[in-house]
Amino acid sequence: MKSEGIIGHEYNLTRTDPSSKFSLEKSSPTSSLLKQTISIKTNKFPSKPINSTIHFRHQCGNLICTTLQENPSNKLKKAFQSLQNMDNNNSWLLAFFLPIIVTRAALFVGGGVTIGGGGVWIGGGINPTPSTPPGSPELNRAYTALQAWKSAITDDPLGITKSWVGPNVCSYKGIFCSDSSDFMGNPTGKVIAAVDLNHANLQGTLVKELSFLTDLSIFHINSNMFSGTVPSSFQKLSSLTELDLSNNHFSGPFPTTILYIPNLLYLDLRYNAFSGPIPENLFNKKLDAIILNNNLFNGELPENLGNSPASVINLANNKFTGTIPFSLSYMGIKEILFLNNQLTGCIPEGVGMWADLQVWDVSSNSLMGHLPDSLSCLSDIEVLNFAHNKLSGVLPDLVCSLKRLVNLTVAANFFSGLSQDCDNLFPGFDFSMNCIPGKEMQRPQPDCSAVPGSGLSCFRIPSAKPLVCGTLVGAQLGSIPIP
Repeated sequence: MKSEGIIGHEYNLTRTDPSSKFSLEKSSPTSSLLKQTISIKTNKFPSKPINSTIHFRHQCGNLICTTLQENPSNKLKKAFQSLQNMDNNNSWLLAFFLPIIVTRAALFVGGGVTIGGGGVWIGGGINPTPSTPPGSPELNRAYTALQAWKSAITDDPLGITKSWVGPNVCSYKGIFCSDSSDFMGNPTGKVIAAVDLNHANLQGTLVKELSFLTDLSIFHINSNMFSGTVPSSFQKLSSLTELDLSNNHFSGPFPTTILYIPNLLYLDLRYNAFSGPIPENLFNKKLDAIILNNNLFNGELPENLGNSPASVINLANNKFTGTIPFSLSYMGIKEILFLNNQLTGCIPEGVGMWADLQVWDVSSNSLMGHLPDSLSCLSDIEVLNFAHNKLSGVLPDLVCSLKRLVNLTVAANFFSGLSQDCDNLFPGFDFSMNCIPGKEMQRPQPDCSAVPGSGLSCFRIPSAKPLVCGTLVGAQLGSIPIP
């Protein structure tokens, strides 16, 4: 299964060997620009004849299924015919190929979907009831877990859980199974590989028994009305790679049990009511996406935030205070959003080291001082938003001449001038409500007489212009802050 991350990364959901757990392997990014997503897109698994090649994308916390149009049934028929025509001397091939063909034939069951290693997605309430009920220990435990969860769901206006009856959990709506096999490739039965209940309008709580789903790789329940918090038993979900709890009514402190889910890659908690500080250890985990926007988190940003290997960090629309921490470890970050918090102080000079950065939004805070020249080192930057802060000085040519920049916003600050390159910039440049003489839609003169933070001393690299980005690290480490 391929899954595309919020910024366009693709993942392959595979087993390294038949007896191992499913894992997500990231390939190169396929797109560059993070789209601000206010509403979460509807997720649907279309019921179609299954095809020989299945592609899944992951976008904003949802699985989106696309398929090719060639039905492989003829291929399977031809394979069976070929085996039937074998003479006795080649009968050993039948014993070798038959399990493979049976696995491929399973693709036709209820619109199942391949997810790697010959596995099969089965679920969504579209599968016929098998002639014999599943009896594997894994599915028996899954039955216990889902029945416990069903008991904790207090409102189900769409009738999703009406299908959650009987031991065949792979026929439950929103539950997706995969064929499992041992280290020899022999089928060992089905396991639950994904829960996808996005936009189901369910109300209730999560239960500790969900930790019984030890083969679960994807847990998506965005856009429901679940409340409470995340059970501590979730740390036992050793195969879980994607956790999307966004757009619910969860509350309380950051659910630290998430920090102990060993293989988690994608974390989305946005649009809930979580509060308090975020733990430092969050940024020591090997997450590719950390999405915490639109909660009630507060406190200062952890100093080790730059340790995270994530390509997307979204902390927007919370109540964070203090300064923006600088770390030389930000090298892989592509999109980082701090907008609409209560951050103060200067923009750190070291932002020029974030060489892969494409989107940076620090708007609607209380940042002061001048923009650092090191911003000119952001050769891949496409979106810069400094609007609604207390920044001042002259907007430098080095920033406005960035070749890939398509949107620069400095509105509602206290900038006193534009360099020549900035004055001739593209239509996507908003410099309204500043203190720039001769420009329209600027602040009244009395507002510009006392620039906020005029006495603030920001750390600056004492080097001659033009700034040589390759020497930025040495300058950063060797310089002493201006007293």
